[in-house]
Amino acid sequence: MFQSLSGRSVIVTGSSKGIGRGIALRFAAAGCAVLVVSRNLSEAAAVVAQIIAAGGRAQPYAADVTRPDEMAAMAAAAVAAFGSLDILCANAGIFPAGRLGEMTAADFDQVLGTNLKGTFLSVTACLPAMQAQRKGRIILTSSITGPVTGFPGWSHYGASKAGQLGFMRTAAIELAPFGITVNAVLPGNIMTEGLAGMGEEYIRGMEAAVPMRRLGTVADVANAALYFASDEAAYVTGQSLVIDGGQILPESQAALG
Repeated sequence: MFQSLSGRSVIVTGSSKGIGRGIALRFAAAGCAVLVVSRNLSEAAAVVAQIIAAGGRAQPYAADVTRPDEMAAMAAAAVAAFGSLDILCANAGIFPAGRLGEMTAADFDQVLGTNLKGTFLSVTACLPAMQAQRKGRIILTSSITGPVTGFPGWSHYGASKAGQLGFMRTAAIELAPFGITVNAVLPGNIMTEGLAGMGEEYIRGMEAAVPMRRLGTVADVANAALYFASDEAAYVTGQSLVIDGGQILPESQAALG
C-alpha cells in the first residue's frame, strides 16, 4: 500500500516542527520529494538534513502562508526543484490563547489570516501546476477543536479550523474535474515538542481524557495524510478523518471509568 507515492513531490507548510515535521518525515520515508516550508529557513533546513540523512530527498524553503506572492513563489520552487507538484499538505497554523472579552480584533485576524486565509492562499498557489497535470492531492490539517469540540481561549482557532472544512467541501467540488482531491485530517491531543514542555502532570491529565489512554503521535496524523495523498484514495474527496484515540466519543467522564 502507498507504493503509488514513490517519486511524487509534496509541499508541507509549517513543517519545521510538530505535526508538520512529522508529515514531512513520513512522506519522505514513503519516497516523496519534500519541500519543507517554514517561516524560518534554518529550522526548515534542519528537517531537510534529517530527511537526507535517512536517504530521502528534500529542500528547505522559507515562506509565510499569509503572503500571496510568497505562496506563488513556493509553488514555483517545488516545480523547479522536483519537476512537478503532486501533493500539498496545508499544515501551517498558529494557536495563541485568548478569551472573549480580552481577545482583540487583531488577535482574531492574525489566527484567521494564518490558519484559514493561509490555507486558501497555499491551495490557490498550487492550483496552476496541479490543474495543468490534471491530478493532485490537497490535505488540510484541521483539528477536532472547532469542527467537533470547543476549548476555552480558542474561539478564534476553532473558527479557523471549522472554516477550513467549509472551504474544503466546496474546493473538492470545484477541483474534482481536474482530478484533484481535497481532504482534511482532524488531530486530537497529539504529543509534540510544545506539549512536552507542559510537564508530566499536564500530559497525564490529557491522556486520562482519551479512551486509548495515550496521546497521539505525529506519525498517527502523518499516516492519515499519507492515505489521502495516495492513489488508493483517488475516489475520496471532501472528507475529514478524526485522529484522536476516541477522544471525542465519551459523553461524560463517567464513560471513561
